[in-house]
Amino acid sequence: MSDQELLIPASQTDSSEINARTRRGRFQMLFLLLACAAPVIASYLAYYVFKPEGAKTNFGTFVQPAQEMNAAWFDMPFNGKWTLLVARPASECTIKDESCLEALFLMRQVRVAMGRESGRVQLVWVNTDGKKVDAEVSTAYDEQNAGFKIINAPSDPQLKAQFLEWLNREGAGQKIQLIDPSPAKMMYFPITNSPKEFGSIKKDLEKLLRLNRKGENLQ
Repeated sequence: MSDQELLIPASQTDSSEINARTRRGRFQMLFLLLACAAPVIASYLAYYVFKPEGAKTNFGTFVQPAQEMNAAWFDMPFNGKWTLLVARPASECTIKDESCLEALFLMRQVRVAMGRESGRVQLVWVNTDGKKVDAEVSTAYDEQNAGFKIINAPSDPQLKAQFLEWLNREGAGQKIQLIDPSPAKMMYFPITNSPKEFGSIKKDLEKLLRLNRKGENLQ
């Protein structure tokens, strides 16, 4: 715009040109406001509308809120590691008991399937009756080759009752229970020999390991 045009009285200015400039200014301001607000809108949609991938599961059941373990139940530490835990009486877990062996086999294979991340997962079998573990079962699912830690349930009656109550919440007592590094039970899986369901359990655990490292102790 020239200097002469700037001196023209407002009453003599073309009203249509003023309106056009006003509209352009409003669109520019609106665009600027949307650009500034975009991150806030995106975070709102991500949190309240679109659930994060880590909040979805393929097969396991989330425990909400997570159920804390009592450190007094066992001598071994559970904090700092992801733990797949199963509880079975040794007197019933023999080569003739397919349901028990399927649970142990499934846990072992899921851990193996984690590949380079397998060291972040420990396997625990709680022997609920304290009897001697069958020799063949012990050989197949020992700590050195299969990564299993076999521990007895608490000997103190009160502590054992607390543990069993915790174990059986939500009817999960016979299932594989996932303990986070805090440590607290946060998910459980049914026993299955289905390759498809095995793949779903594997995906669940892979997601958790990928998205969560807080509280881990990898030493």
